[in-house]
Amino acid sequence: MNYKTILVVDDEESICQSLKGILTDEGYRVLTVLSGEESLPIIQDELPDLVLLDIWLPGMDGIEILKLIKADNPQLPVIMMSGHGTIETAVKSTKLGAFDFIEKPLSLDKVILIIRHALDLVRLEDENKLLRQKYPQEYELTGESRAIEDLVETISIIAPTNAWILIMGENGTGKELVARSIHRQSKRSRRPFIEVNCAAIPEDLIESELFGHEKGSFTGATQMKRGKFDLANEGTIFLDEVADMSLKAQAKILRILQEKKFERVGGTRLIETDVRVIAATNKDLEKEMEEGRFRPDLFYRLNVIPLFIPPLRERKEDIPPLVKRFVKEFSLKEGKEEKGIAPEALDFLMNHNWPGNVRELKNLIERLVILTSSDTIAVDDIPPFFKTENGRMGESVFDSDLFKTAKMEWEKKFIMRKLQENNGNISKTADLIGMERSNLHRKIKSYGLEPKKE
Repeated sequence: MNYKTILVVDDEESICQSLKGILTDEGYRVLTVLSGEESLPIIQDELPDLVLLDIWLPGMDGIEILKLIKADNPQLPVIMMSGHGTIETAVKSTKLGAFDFIEKPLSLDKVILIIRHALDLVRLEDENKLLRQKYPQEYELTGESRAIEDLVETISIIAPTNAWILIMGENGTGKELVARSIHRQSKRSRRPFIEVNCAAIPEDLIESELFGHEKGSFTGATQMKRGKFDLANEGTIFLDEVADMSLKAQAKILRILQEKKFERVGGTRLIETDVRVIAATNKDLEKEMEEGRFRPDLFYRLNVIPLFIPPLRERKEDIPPLVKRFVKEFSLKEGKEEKGIAPEALDFLMNHNWPGNVRELKNLIERLVILTSSDTIAVDDIPPFFKTENGRMGESVFDSDLFKTAKMEWEKKFIMRKLQENNGNISKTADLIGMERSNLHRKIKSYGLEPKKE
């Protein structure tokens, strides 16, 4: 089955029925309407994959309808049909964005061939978009620890298969990174990677989000919407924070994973889907099952190949290569010269416990690349709220009073340095750091700073 929807727009019912019969036999889902005006809401609601459009129609003709279709759906392939076609008409419709022009009486073999070419072109364009994404650098695992080396090797073995995978690890360890790396190295890499943040979907919208809905199926459903499983067809669906779903939502997920079929909310048509499932969680699923918060049958369905990502504090030898990568990445992003990092500063980072894992390290390096004015990141450039009273790093940085005080100290130092760089010019400094002049002036006064007069 092709699972593609084709809309036929022709005022001759016999042609509509003929095309519907042959295209249905080819595995397509076919919708038909007898006028251009009827086609527009159908396109909005059903989101067809291709339109066969007659030029000579009652009311608005095909050329006018083509203009309206392309205005709202420029990527939708439209094939024009006419029994009174001229070269001028064909050229005009092509300039307006039609994929091709077919003369009547129709050759059904030719119609099928052109439809295949049009849908293949759309598929190739989608693949090219995916290939243009920043996969290699952005989704490359970085580290020198044995744990990361083993993980990279395991991914290279399992990625080319269709096996389902369960990724476990604390927040910020890089579970999404691993999932994308698996997809990039899989046979489905040219098809979509669709992420679902299970923790962020409201209970009453879980079905609509995952399976889609038909127009009018509930208040606010003003048009048909494709769900995540529909969008991920032939690709990979990533169920992030899967343990944060309610038991009711887990049951719905389990059903589609077992049957590989679903209906949109408010719909009656059974839609088949072919997806590879990668799930992730930061929770102990054994404990969650014991306490009745996670379904054992869903666990065993997902846990075909388990992967565990250890926290950064257990693989500190990965910190230097990660720092080097993030410095390079953010320097390039901000258009700055790549900065060095002083040995003392790197040693300081190595001693931190990193409760936020790689994500915390990445955020810190981005801040340092942006705010450090010198060519080398030094210990003094690291924000004070990363430090405890004895100069080491640890959990006490999250004490709210200490955090507030340290943040103010760092802000005072930052403003003082920027004022010095701009010879005490408050207006210039305010523009540079993106702050209102009056707000900066108040901070200067509250911190007891005395810049040179402008």
